Amino acid sequence: MSAAALFLLLAAAVSLGMTAVWFAVVRGAGSGWVDTVWSFLVGVAGIAAALVPVSGWEGEWHRRLLLAAVAALWSCRLGLHILQRTLKGGEDPRYAKLQEEWGERWRWRLFLFLQIQAAAALLLTTTIFTAARNPAMGWQWSDIAGIAVIVIAVIAEGIADAQLARFRGDSANRGKVCDIGFWALSRHPNYFFQWLGWVGYAVVAIGPAGDWGWGWLALAGPALMYWLLVHVSGIPPLEAHMMRSRGAAFAAYARRVNAFWPGPQKGEQTT
Repeated sequence: MSAAALFLLLAAAVSLGMTAVWFAVVRGAGSGWVDTVWSFLVGVAGIAAALVPVSGWEGEWHRRLLLAAVAALWSCRLGLHILQRTLKGGEDPRYAKLQEEWGERWRWRLFLFLQIQAAAALLLTTTIFTAARNPAMGWQWSDIAGIAVIVIAVIAEGIADAQLARFRGDSANRGKVCDIGFWALSRHPNYFFQWLGWVGYAVVAIGPAGDWGWGWLALAGPALMYWLLVHVSGIPPLEAHMMRSRGAAFAAYARRVNAFWPGPQKGEQTT
């Protein structure tokens, strides 16, 4: 199979998957299914991108297998986490706000929005593809470093999500803003670690010397993820929701804690 044929098939599969979740949402399913399905689609597409034989892009088998494994690890961890949250509540406040803003045309606007997400998933798949197909022979330090970064990022994101869930599960914290663990260092540590994982793929793709030109294409993954999380569908709508629901408490938290990059708090913590 050629690389073009593989990506045409993946593009069609991801687009159809997002179309299916669009149909479910407009028929009454919770909007939380959008990110659930998207997470699993990226994982499945990433595994295919790493393992499907492609003429001229053979790469090393051990590298392809390991990158397929970490793509599956990331996808299952994130997808199952969002699925659990979706089954409990169903609605994502970001999508609820978009529906309110879009008015009567929300169904058509949502369809276009989800197809853009499908395109983003395909670009992220390209990052996995280039990392898996790096032609460098044998084990390289960049393989070990990159895969270690991905695994650490997946584990740390899971810890951040667990810290938030534990905080929210305590009735004494109702109306408060989570300011424990990683959430004391960043207002969105889960987003930071999600971005960091894609940096790991780029490290593997670029390789030890950076002399494989196609490897640099993998930087599109972390660049896209940073843009989406920090400027588009991540932090802006979520923080707007937090300001509406937590008000002064969230404003005080935002003054103390960085939005994305982990770092020490500014000034004294409030109780």
